[in-house]
Amino acid sequence: MKVIGMIPVRLESSRLPEKALCDILGLPMVIHTLKRTQMAKTLDEVYVVTDSEVIKELVESYQARVIMTSKAHQTGSDRLAEAAEHIEADIIVNIQGDEALVDPEHIDVGVRGLVNSKAEISILLTQFSKKQSYDDIKAVVNLKNEIMYFSRNDIPSESRSPVGYSLKAYHVVSFRKDFLIKFAKLKQSPLEKIEYNEYLRVLENGYTIQGVVVDSDALSVDTYNDLRYVRGKMLKDSVYLKYKL
Repeated sequence: MKVIGMIPVRLESSRLPEKALCDILGLPMVIHTLKRTQMAKTLDEVYVVTDSEVIKELVESYQARVIMTSKAHQTGSDRLAEAAEHIEADIIVNIQGDEALVDPEHIDVGVRGLVNSKAEISILLTQFSKKQSYDDIKAVVNLKNEIMYFSRNDIPSESRSPVGYSLKAYHVVSFRKDFLIKFAKLKQSPLEKIEYNEYLRVLENGYTIQGVVVDSDALSVDTYNDLRYVRGKMLKDSVYLKYKL
């Protein structure tokens, strides 16, 4: 079984301009994600997938592989599906370029979660206690840890019973390659458009996503406050100490 890690990266970002290039302790954010992803034991190869020549040149300066794609893609999964057409693989792992604190061991756990399930996709989940955080995608799962729904609202609801914590999506997503290509050809679904979450397209079309719960305080960098948080965490991060300048 061949497992390929792909890091989708675009230069444009509305809330934090050119966030992929933001400096974190002397390295651009995307390079942190790349170096950490390369440490995952289950991945046979790692590629950065982008439509930006600036990103391409940066990544290649670190002797890493790049696949260029169309600028027309609406989601990272669509971008990876184009790249996957040209790659021999059984599983494609999507590691978002703004996951600068991603743990290589969690990538491995996510891959094994997919391999050991009948699902088409697996996604990492972490416990989350912050309320009314609409930038974060929350999930609810069934008794098999299969995803039932994603929302930017707090789920499950506390309207009748207190909820100690929710489960937040940690965007390391493993796809069976054939399904990734099929998924990208499906039309955007109604709930996907409402929640602005592409993985609802999977659920709305009747496919299964396996949730894999890990203990992590990593977050996707979307704002300057997120960036400041990651810079602080990185100072004492055990993975970073293995590759720091």
